[in-house]
Amino acid sequence: MSKDKTNKSRLSYRELQGRIEEFRNKRDELNKKTKEYINNLQEIESEINHSLKTARDVYKKKRDYWNSKVKLLKKKKIEYKDIFDKLIEEKKKLQKGRPGSTGVKRFISIKQIDRKIENLERIIETENLDITEENEIVDKIKELAENKQEQLIAQQNDGSYKIERKIEIVKINLNKIYEQLNKWSNKSQKNHAKMQDLYQKANELRNKKKQMEEELIENKKTADQYHFQYLDVISQKKKMDKGRRPYKQRGKKPFPGKQRPRHRPPSKNRELIEKMKKEKLATALEKHKAGKKLNLFEARLILEQNKS
Repeated sequence: MSKDKTNKSRLSYRELQGRIEEFRNKRDELNKKTKEYINNLQEIESEINHSLKTARDVYKKKRDYWNSKVKLLKKKKIEYKDIFDKLIEEKKKLQKGRPGSTGVKRFISIKQIDRKIENLERIIETENLDITEENEIVDKIKELAENKQEQLIAQQNDGSYKIERKIEIVKINLNKIYEQLNKWSNKSQKNHAKMQDLYQKANELRNKKKQMEEELIENKKTADQYHFQYLDVISQKKKMDKGRRPYKQRGKKPFPGKQRPRHRPPSKNRELIEKMKKEKLATALEKHKAGKKLNLFEARLILEQNKS
């Protein structure tokens, strides 16, 4: 400590001026950086709020909307599945009651009749036939058409055929439900993924903000150190300025009733500074609560309070 004091006393007037310039420049540079930190923190906070708001108000709402539609459609799917299972059971009972004459076999035989008729008509169109051969084929076509009509009438009166038609309709509806479920589930998952991405982004920004706040505090501490060094060197220069005065003016008396201003004791100065800081802090907190933009000094006061 004594060595430091000796070094200070040995500094020349020119060296003191150089130190003043050096400490002031470093302090001002760090204060400028502090301001940039504060602006960046405000931007990050705004981005965090925007990400969270978009996640909640846009993608979460969309996800919940498609989830509600999927939920209703799943109920509908269960209803159709129950109907389908009941129809299958009913079909099995009918098949047990009428072995060898199921609706499926009749349905297949009609298709076979249609194919035979198509083949015979193609023969008439593509091959060179005499009148006798063509008439024989026409008679076969008529016979097959009559057989087909008999089969259709038999199917319409057969309960298993009606059940088969119902089963086909339920199958079609179930396939449509599965297709729609897949489509709506994908939409829900996409919106959920976007919502999760925004929440993740907000978390990353929070971590970045925390790190930046720590850097801001360290930057402010360094700026304060240079400021105190600057004030100390200014004090030394003032003392040196007093010592450099060649003479004091004599013969001039102060005006009646006026006295030389007295320097306030250091403790009094500190009390005044603390009082002023409290008043400024109260003003800064009101502005911050109202969402108003803070200046550098006000932001620093709030940060100091939060740190303490």
